[in-house]
Amino acid sequence: MAGRTTGTARRTGTTGRPDTTASADPRISTARRGKGRARRTLLAALVAAAVALPVSAAASADVPAPPPAAFAADAAPHSRYAANRAGIAEAARMAEEAGRTGRAAKLRTMEAAGTAQFLAFDGRGRGRAVEVLGELETADRIAVLVPGSDTTLDTYPRFRAGAVALQQRLQAEHPRSAVVAWLGYDTPGTVSTTVLTAGRADEAAAELATFLDRLNRMAAPGAQLSLLCHSYGSVVCARTPTGPAVTDLALFGSPGTGAASAGELPTGARVWAGRGGGDWIADVPHVRLGSIGFGADPVDPAFGARPFAAGSGGHSDYLKPGTESLDSLAAIVLGSAGSGSGTSAPTTAPEGRHA
Repeated sequence: MAGRTTGTARRTGTTGRPDTTASADPRISTARRGKGRARRTLLAALVAAAVALPVSAAASADVPAPPPAAFAADAAPHSRYAANRAGIAEAARMAEEAGRTGRAAKLRTMEAAGTAQFLAFDGRGRGRAVEVLGELETADRIAVLVPGSDTTLDTYPRFRAGAVALQQRLQAEHPRSAVVAWLGYDTPGTVSTTVLTAGRADEAAAELATFLDRLNRMAAPGAQLSLLCHSYGSVVCARTPTGPAVTDLALFGSPGTGAASAGELPTGARVWAGRGGGDWIADVPHVRLGSIGFGADPVDPAFGARPFAAGSGGHSDYLKPGTESLDSLAAIVLGSAGSGSGTSAPTTAPEGRHA
């Protein structure tokens, strides 16, 4: 009948041309939009759940502490150690007086009865600390550990235990080695919007780059530095410009870096990647939705990193004594890791869905 259209006719816009952007059935169009939103929401939730696996309570922001000690740019390591031990002792006293006995006890352990070696310490809020294990001024191989989410002064013992295990492993083979536990940034919380984006990592990368330059001047002439970066710490390292003193950069337990390939990272160092067979980070969807997520999987061969054997451990096991991953990371620091055998093959091959 003239002047009438059927339900299957295509709709037209004001120009009279067919509208190809909408379904003839509005219910189908709405359903498709709903599915797209649901998919984006699901992917974001998966990233959040995988990267932010709760491991401990976050530190309270209201813990009293003195301001951090100030140093001249050329201050020697041992003068920094002494001043920061005093700062830790004072922070412990203030925390005790405020009724924060748990924090006070951890700080006293960190101070180590006057033997601790901290290049930096800030006891305010979640806290920051940079500790040296070994003799920095004589070491020619130095590993800098960069932690991931929810590493604070309240969880510092766990982070330090990994640094101690690595230092003991290095010392057994190469006495002139040192490890720096670099909690030099405000790590994102286990459940927070910041853990899903690179914003916190961008801020940390600027701090880490400055620290690496200073560390190179403090260390023995010609010392070689390695960056060992765990979980969200790998996002930090992937954004940190490094000079020639940094020879190796290892990513482990990484949710991604935000880069599509190792060649995009702002470093001339050898880039390594490994993941334990029991690490739940393998289930992170390697996608980016706007600013959310970190993209390509570093252990995927297409990323271009050198793989290293990480054993069968879980997300928090990479630096445990006796593990294959600890041996591999020590070999990277000492320059004895091969690119074709030994530490070169990942325990688990990347799965297609993680591309």
